[in-house]
Amino acid sequence: MDMSMDDAINLASGEMLPYLHFTPGDILWFQGWVPSSAGAMVGTCIGLLLLAMVERWIAAARAVMNYHWSQRAYVNYPACQEQDALPVTALESESKQTPSTRSYAVVRSTTRILPPFVFEHDVPRGIFLILQAALSYAFMLVVMTWQLGFIFSILVGLGIGEMLFGRFANHDLHLP
Repeated sequence: MDMSMDDAINLASGEMLPYLHFTPGDILWFQGWVPSSAGAMVGTCIGLLLLAMVERWIAAARAVMNYHWSQRAYVNYPACQEQDALPVTALESESKQTPSTRSYAVVRSTTRILPPFVFEHDVPRGIFLILQAALSYAFMLVVMTWQLGFIFSILVGLGIGEMLFGRFANHDLHLP
């Protein structure tokens, strides 16, 4: 039995074509997923188009949530709180001033450079990134089939998804 790696790989319905083509019969992610008829190819292309749109939606949702979480992190964990400040005139009688009219001198004024780690924010942020990366790798595997129908479906889906959701994924969000 010849175990040479130079032999062509026989797949479910034929050999992998190492060039761009429109012919059906390429394996899509698993050996059982081989769209071989025209209807199966159309269905696969529509599914890939929708999946590419979902990838853009995940990117937009991730950007919006990052903005929301960054605002919440600074509200929940301010850099300087009232207990970090002392009254300006410590010798003054407290009977003259109420806590609302008392002036404070900031003893420690630190500006937070890095946002704090917030479990409720950072775990979903990681999950969004995992989903987006998994879809990107899955699309890479589809492109490696060299099937132009699949490739065009992904590209068109990414374009439509960007038109629908791209304005939300802007890194300079100024939401109300």
